[in-house]
Amino acid sequence: MTENDITYIIRGCIFKVYNNLGPGLLESSYEAALEHEMKKARLNVKRQIPLPMIYDTVRMEIGYRLDFLVEEKIIIEVKSIEQLTEVHHKQILTYLRLAALRFGILVNFNTDSIANNIFRKVNGFKSA
Repeated sequence: MTENDITYIIRGCIFKVYNNLGPGLLESSYEAALEHEMKKARLNVKRQIPLPMIYDTVRMEIGYRLDFLVEEKIIIEVKSIEQLTEVHHKQILTYLRLAALRFGILVNFNTDSIANNIFRKVNGFKSA
């Protein structure tokens, strides 16, 4: 399955969760429901995966965690906040670089328009 195929399925799962729950819940609620929907869609899903940082060839366990790693190819960062800021977009790009992955999805469930709050991100940087 290609990254495009996977992200298409993930978007469908995000819409299902949003249409069933609506905005205003805790991030953990959306994570649990999204994990359920992605597993129903038969995707290989890992949740709250530790992400080490490598600095100057030293591996450092700082405590970063990926909300989701799907099919070992796509990172999903889930938010439930009033508004995404530029730092949220930069955060997922940094996670992609640290994980040496190419594609990610940033989603904010606390919105009136979920379609305008799903962002596909592409890592254009070389991995660390």
